[in-house]
Amino acid sequence: MSTLRIGITIGLHHEAETLWNNGIKQNAAFLAEALRHCPQVARVVLVNTTAVAITAALPWDQVRYPTLSFETAKDDLDVLIELGGQIDAAQTEYLKQRNVRLVSYCCGFEYVHAMESVLFRKPAWGDTLFVNQRYDDIWIIPQVANISRSYFEVLRRQSGRVVPFVWSPMFLDERVEGLLHAGQYQPHDGARRLSVMEPNINVVKFCLYPALIAELAYRRCPERIALLQVTNAGQIARESLDFIALMNQLDIVRDHKAVFLGRHDTPVFLAENTDIVISHQLENPLNYFYLEVCWQGYPLIHNASLCRDLGYYYEGNDADEGARRVVEAIETHDAHASWYREQQRGLIARYLPDDRQLVATYGALLDDLLARPVR
Repeated sequence: MSTLRIGITIGLHHEAETLWNNGIKQNAAFLAEALRHCPQVARVVLVNTTAVAITAALPWDQVRYPTLSFETAKDDLDVLIELGGQIDAAQTEYLKQRNVRLVSYCCGFEYVHAMESVLFRKPAWGDTLFVNQRYDDIWIIPQVANISRSYFEVLRRQSGRVVPFVWSPMFLDERVEGLLHAGQYQPHDGARRLSVMEPNINVVKFCLYPALIAELAYRRCPERIALLQVTNAGQIARESLDFIALMNQLDIVRDHKAVFLGRHDTPVFLAENTDIVISHQLENPLNYFYLEVCWQGYPLIHNASLCRDLGYYYEGNDADEGARRVVEAIETHDAHASWYREQQRGLIARYLPDDRQLVATYGALLDDLLARPVR
């Protein structure tokens, strides 16, 4: 019988917050969708931990994903999964008195954030730091486990476990509904437009290696490359003298075939501006962006080891191999574009919220959680 009532936290900054500024809110919805498929789960709600009001302006279906304040939800929960918003000590105590299990769902590379906040004097919490040591379990998605798992476990005095990554095209499908060809890759003649869309906010996903890969590909076949577009890079291209000096070493820049742009909506930029996406990561080897690009059928040149069967994979920091994959995509992708898109979607199915093994794993995690005494 389905009896379990689950809340998943989010931390809203304003009433009509976009889904595309980071993956956290999407993550909460995807996890909610997966848990709804577990046979023991009766209800899943999103729980906002900030003072922002819950209104109809939120960019998701509140019938499908009921969204409540903590105060409204706190007496109707069996499990609270802390994902996108943190509860405080008093809220934790209240839940514990009601025998509610508390799970920390870790989907950010927090060790990197901590390292940067200390080394580069980027204040993150200062003397307001609250490390909750009363979690009943810590669930860690695979791509952050390698660098952050011990960081979580030592500070929180609780062992963690790696859990399945969940993704769905539902928000992507909504966003591309009005776009030509539903925003999917379309074969065409002529030179290719290369795009780099790394966030450029820390060392984990930075545009330099993709630019070097594009440069090597351009040296091999300049006539086949129309343009290199680097998004989320407008400010550093204007203000960082070091970045400017590095970019000015590249033929693709000297030949005025590169542009450095601001922030763009991923599905629209892919559909209107892109033929090939080049990516690079350090310690983030699985990402929503990769799945969005591949789901839409675009060639993704990447080094994400946890999804090496997707797109056009190159190993580690090997720019030469990355450039070879770019040239391969230029020369061969259009000949099998439809097959590629369907193949990618088949491979991505393992991350979907209704995947049988994924749902079974989360069901087992819930059973183990409920078998533990409340901390």
